Formats: sequence, C-alpha cells, structure tokens
Amino acid sequence: MTAHKVLFGFHAITVRLKTAPESVQEVLFDASRRDARMKQFLTRAREANVRLIEADSLRIAKMAGSHGHQGVAARVAALPSAHSLDDLLDQLPANALLLVLDGVTDPHNLGACLRVADGAGAHAIIAPKDHAAGINATVAKVASGAAETVPYFMVTNLARTLNELKERNIWIIGTSDDADKTIYQTDLRGPIALVLGAEGVGMRQLTRKTCDELVGIPMQGAVESLNVSVASAVCLYEALRQRQG
Repeated sequence: MTAHKVLFGFHAITVRLKTAPESVQEVLFDASRRDARMKQFLTRAREANVRLIEADSLRIAKMAGSHGHQGVAARVAALPSAHSLDDLLDQLPANALLLVLDGVTDPHNLGACLRVADGAGAHAIIAPKDHAAGINATVAKVASGAAETVPYFMVTNLARTLNELKERNIWIIGTSDDADKTIYQTDLRGPIALVLGAEGVGMRQLTRKTCDELVGIPMQGAVESLNVSVASAVCLYEALRQRQG
C-alpha cells in the first residue's frame, strides 16, 4: 500500500501540483471561499486532473491538523527519497553548501529553515533523528514548497556524520555566541557545512567539538541571539554573497 501524507496551504500544494501532479490523490477545498487566489488554485488543480472535494473549514482543519490551512488540504502519495545521504554526497558539486541543524524541534523553525535553504541554494539539510523535528504538514506549510525541493536527512549519529563530511573535504563551521570571529570574517566559498543549534541552547557539546571552526553573528542590540531560521538565513546568504562575488 502506498504511503501518503497531508499537505495544506496554497503554496505547499501548488508546488506539489507543479513538481509531481500524479502524486496528488485528492484535494479538499472550502467552497465558501471564492476569491481570486482560490479560483486560480482550483484551475491549476483541474488542469492536473486532481480529484476535488468540497468540504467545510472544520473538516479541512481536521485533515490538516491545523486551522491555518487557507481553505485547502491535499492527500498526496509520499515521494520516494531521491537519494540516500551518501548518494547525495557523492553527487555534490565542488562548492557544496549544507545546513546542519542540531536540536531544532519546532516545526515552524524547521519549515522556515527549509525555505531559507531553498532560497540560498543549499544542497541539503541534515539533522539528528533524536531531538529534532521531522517533516510534517505544518513544516510543509511553513516551508512554502521547500519541503519538496530541499533534501532533509535525519541521521542516527550527528557527530559521526560530521566526521564523514570532513573525510569528503567539507569544512564544518559551527555557530556560537562566544566565537572569536564572525561569519563575515570567514571564507565560505569552498565546500562547507554550516552547523546551527537550537535557539538559546545552541549546539550540543559533542557537535561543537566536531566542528573545524566556530563563528558568530555580530549582535549590536540588547538581544543575545537570533531565532535559528533567521540565523540560518544570515549564514547561508553570506555564503551565497561570497560565492557570487
């Protein structure tokens, strides 16, 4: 039996309709919503020959597990993972850009990190299987389609995986409030993995010890740290800036 999952929100479902329309089994939509965005969405769904089901907001919320569904939810076949982590690493370009999240358990943060990773051109996100959020409908909604485009690998032993990255000549750069240098003073043009920990807690001690170097994000105001998705954006886009420069 084919495994399935639920997507909700216009953007997440539209990306799936665009990238793998055959995997969309059915779409529930709130017929009381008649605005232009809903009409445009339904037109795209009909063009993809998707089964459309009228439903009230409560039924859609029950299916989505959230009231933030925007009036649409879809039951979709789970797409097979395109690669194992090893396969992906074998195919990475010379200037690989990876994001490693150590202990990020909030699905909204993970969704935002996926969206940032997609925008900055990161090749994958890696996280530990324990103490980390997995991909669910909330993550997919917040990611606005990036959960479908950015490979997300959960590994049993993060420190061991980081050491395997080192063996492939990928430089491991951890972020820390007490680092001696900033992200702007670091060469990010080569193959790198940027490691961020959960807000407030930071990286676990073993993860920190495994990093090749530590960098910080300069903070000029009263707050001591940034949300992990914001910090990911700062680091990834600095890498992108250097690579395009």
